[in-house]
Amino acid sequence: MSLSKNRMLWVMGGALAVAATVSYMRFGRPRVLNWGANPKEAARLMPGDDILSEASLQTTRAITVDAHPKAIWPWLVQMGPRPRAGAYTYDWIERLLGIDIENTDRILPEFQHLQVGEKMALNKRGDGIIVREIHPERFLVLQWVPAGSTWTFGLYSNDGQTRLVSRNRLAGSGVKFWLPMIAVMEPGSLIMERKMLQRIKQRAESLAHAQVPDGRVEERQRV
Repeated sequence: MSLSKNRMLWVMGGALAVAATVSYMRFGRPRVLNWGANPKEAARLMPGDDILSEASLQTTRAITVDAHPKAIWPWLVQMGPRPRAGAYTYDWIERLLGIDIENTDRILPEFQHLQVGEKMALNKRGDGIIVREIHPERFLVLQWVPAGSTWTFGLYSNDGQTRLVSRNRLAGSGVKFWLPMIAVMEPGSLIMERKMLQRIKQRAESLAHAQVPDGRVEERQRV
């Protein structure tokens, strides 16, 4: 193959790569960052936003749960590494990352009393999550340490349904931040968070329909 043909292939390949990147940034990335959220939810201020006021990246992902917030809240406050309830996502991936986590599909009474300032360590280095704000059955604000990024859950109830909204805010700049973030972290976080929201929805709706006459909840088994 002549040098000119090689050059032409490189030019064509580069043009396709640029076109694919532009297309993703314009059409695909907004859906990755705001899966399930409507424009109002994506733009709305939430508790915890002020912690990282100059965040360079924000994701807002949401799902509709056919249940009152009281059926969702217990699943949120018990999240965390073992012996807590897990994160309701792909726990085998979390374990590959060195986090000792196991999902459960039952309410754990011993982990229903989360406190502001409480820290959940995720590894031996002490990296983990600190509880920053608690508004029962409304908002839960967490912050990753040492990264400093924030994670807020919001429960917005309307006519017997609840919008469960998960927001992440991160700070960073430069190629070393944006290249792996756009290429790997953003789509990867969507895969994990989408599964988490879907499983919380399933568990909360199951809980809402599992009430027995005296108000207790039927016990579920660990998964």
